[in-house]
Amino acid sequence: MPWTPWTRLALGTAAALALAGFNAAAQQQQQPPQDSRPIRVVVPFAAGSSPDILARILNEQLAQRLGQPLIVDNRPGAGGNSGTDHAAKAAPDGHTFLLSVNAPLVYNTVLFKQLPYDPFKDLVPVSLAATTPNVCVASPAMKVGDVKQWLQALRKEPGRFNFASTGNGSISHLGIELIKLRTQSFAVHIPYASSAQATTALLQGDVHFACLPPVSVMPHVKAGKLVALGLTSARRSALLPELPTLRESGLPDIQAVPWYAYMAPKGTPDAAVQRMSEAIAATLKDPATRQRLQTAYFDAVGSTPQELSAFMAQELRTWRPVIERAGLKASD
Repeated sequence: MPWTPWTRLALGTAAALALAGFNAAAQQQQQPPQDSRPIRVVVPFAAGSSPDILARILNEQLAQRLGQPLIVDNRPGAGGNSGTDHAAKAAPDGHTFLLSVNAPLVYNTVLFKQLPYDPFKDLVPVSLAATTPNVCVASPAMKVGDVKQWLQALRKEPGRFNFASTGNGSISHLGIELIKLRTQSFAVHIPYASSAQATTALLQGDVHFACLPPVSVMPHVKAGKLVALGLTSARRSALLPELPTLRESGLPDIQAVPWYAYMAPKGTPDAAVQRMSEAIAATLKDPATRQRLQTAYFDAVGSTPQELSAFMAQELRTWRPVIERAGLKASD
């Protein structure tokens, strides 16, 4: 074939097309197809608990943003320790995350002599998802209508009354222990596996009072089956503007707020952690999701992994002296 300018052009074009095809194939090999395997969200409390409700509200939007289905895996037991330990020991492949709360992630490191996991070493922070004020409520059988009457009853007959919590070391437990410490009062602690079970115990008359998430108790307050006394937050909640804080009611040093955080097993790829953190942040900004959260009395937060790490360290510094001063211990 005679060598002409047209020949050079044809050969150059063919070479360029071949090179482009090679580069495209290489890029396809470097970029695996979208992972469609389910993501498991371990919740270390029973179905119907506040972490479970939060997970199920967020899962729908998270699935759309991540392009993967999300499945809630309830693993209750030992005040949240069992499920948290299970998540910590899961394969760090980006397909298992944990949605846990204050005690298993921070407080239990002080309350328990030995834990099967170390939340600061065996888990990596992903995002602080939400907070909610606990509502202190009493059974009508206790015959109190406000915080003043409630505390008077506890002081007048120490040991007669008992209270429910969502487990040893939970914020629903520690908040009341702090109240007891500040007011020199006494009541017997009875732990339950979840806020739903603790609320049932209140309704059945098995316990006299509790400070629990509003999603569990407010429907019964509105139905006249429980008496709302006050909030454990530092300020009134926009979600419950009619309820005073315990601080307003004469307990200035009381602040005990439940928080909910996503974690991942240590060793989970940074890219997977960051991807989930960003998806959570975007989901928490979605107007429809925020409305659903508010209906369930959750305040959306959202954070970076680094912000959650700093927050957990601060929580440990805040509550360690309270737990130690009160002499609180939990059996292993």
